[in-house]
Amino acid sequence: MDWQALYLSVKLSAVTVLILIPFSIFFSRLLAYSQFKGKAWIEALVMVPLVLPPTVVGYYLLSGLGQQSWLGQQLQEWFGIQLVFHFSGLVVASILVNVPFAVQPIQRAFEAIPIEMRDAAECCGMSRLKILLKIELPMIWPGILMALVLCFSHVLGEFGVVLMMGGNIVGETQTIAIAIYDSVQAFDFESAGLMSLVLLIFAISVLALTTSLSRHFSSSYKYEH
Repeated sequence: MDWQALYLSVKLSAVTVLILIPFSIFFSRLLAYSQFKGKAWIEALVMVPLVLPPTVVGYYLLSGLGQQSWLGQQLQEWFGIQLVFHFSGLVVASILVNVPFAVQPIQRAFEAIPIEMRDAAECCGMSRLKILLKIELPMIWPGILMALVLCFSHVLGEFGVVLMMGGNIVGETQTIAIAIYDSVQAFDFESAGLMSLVLLIFAISVLALTTSLSRHFSSSYKYEH
């Protein structure tokens, strides 16, 4: 069992979720409530990582953020930031790849809120921020929880884009998915099987817990209101 790779994967998942979920709440609210020209194209762009192979996304990130690219050179020169073959690059790649997993559940949760409820709150003099904090967030908790679990689990098992963007550097970019691949390549099926079993148990446990909590939040909110 490669505990270092598991720790790196959990760390990457946690950082990705902490950055992506708050952004997704406000972005999903905008998509759910606003009608503007080009909205369909933005929603399509959000969904692109779902249909493109991870290696294709990784290739474009590698080309656009590598040291041979203009943006990569500017980041290195002005801020000393090197994204390719570095943990920070894995974070950027994970955020971009997981945008649809975060935005879609939260957007659908916002869209499920009756418009009359928001109109009534505005008529009572509540600000948009107060409506978000007091009314909308308690109602969309199941969507936020689902987005969090989907993103965390997807990052934990991501292989293609991580390998393209970060390579296979032990302690820096070698996640558990890459460690499993390395074990299989080395015919160490015992280690590969153990790490795969850990991910399988984690996935089943988290999904079961998410379903239970989602039902609990929904039933509690209905009871209180």
